[in-house]
Amino acid sequence: EMLNEMPTIQFMFAGTEADDVIAFLAKSPKYHGWQKVIISSDKDFIQLLDDETVLYRPIAKKAMNKKSVIEEFGISPQNFAIARAMAGDKSDNIEGIPGVGLKTISRRFPFLKEGKTKTFSDIITHCKKELEGGEIKAYRNILESEEMLKRNYQMMQLYAPLLSIDEKNLVNATLQDPDQTFNKTELIKMMIKDGFGEINFVDLFRHFNKIALDNR
Repeated sequence: EMLNEMPTIQFMFAGTEADDVIAFLAKSPKYHGWQKVIISSDKDFIQLLDDETVLYRPIAKKAMNKKSVIEEFGISPQNFAIARAMAGDKSDNIEGIPGVGLKTISRRFPFLKEGKTKTFSDIITHCKKELEGGEIKAYRNILESEEMLKRNYQMMQLYAPLLSIDEKNLVNATLQDPDQTFNKTELIKMMIKDGFGEINFVDLFRHFNKIALDNR
């Protein structure tokens, strides 16, 4: 309710994950050329990072960009979803392939750090080829868990956000003509009622006024 009085834009759709809304916004042509910051501790958003998009993880107090992801994990953002589909995600109760964590994936699939999107076919072909030279458990487990890999990927990928046509149209229409008015008086009333009255928001309000004026 407070945000509705600020020059900000909110989207909430029943039955639609916030992850998909954020992914759709991050890839919107409206914001092409903009510097975008996603604020979340969810590693699923790593797959959206590119030259214009960074991730700030508030719990870890850590900012991540495309370069730092490759340095830390040895996997590029555009291949991160398929890597996570193999590794799974305990926090979301998504079972991974046994013995296949992100470190193993980085070591066994070095091509995932390249700036080219890889596919299931690339992963399966690589496993079969490497097994010709000798038995390696990670490759064998992946081949035996191909259906799990595909199922996990469908749940974890954000490259094709799961929004309905109506939701996409509403987002696009809002971005073209956003309501960025700033009702300072009503906001202060709400803040006092909810116990924020003694906090000094002078600088924040100054920014809000500028946003509202710039978008008249």
